[in-house]
Amino acid sequence: MGSNTKTESYFVFMNYDPEYERLRADNKGKKETNELDLYLSQKHDEILARTLEPGSYKKILSLVIVDGFSAEITEQQANVLRSAKEVRLVEKNQELK
Repeated sequence: MGSNTKTESYFVFMNYDPEYERLRADNKGKKETNELDLYLSQKHDEILARTLEPGSYKKILSLVIVDGFSAEITEQQANVLRSAKEVRLVEKNQELK
């Protein structure tokens, strides 16, 4: 496997989204945040599906405390996501030793 096809864990953080902020404010102090969870999961799935080849990535999780997600992707795919208008930052996960 070449270095450009090796998948690694990356964190993707999204740009300001007024709908995320509204849902987050509406759910403050509530134990159940299903509406926010569903909104973010669908939003993150959509950007991955729109920007990357189907089956070429694996979304690990959506983050609720910040509008972001973790995915196993290649460095080339990380660069594609960096160019998406909705994305603020893409960083490779680094393990602390």
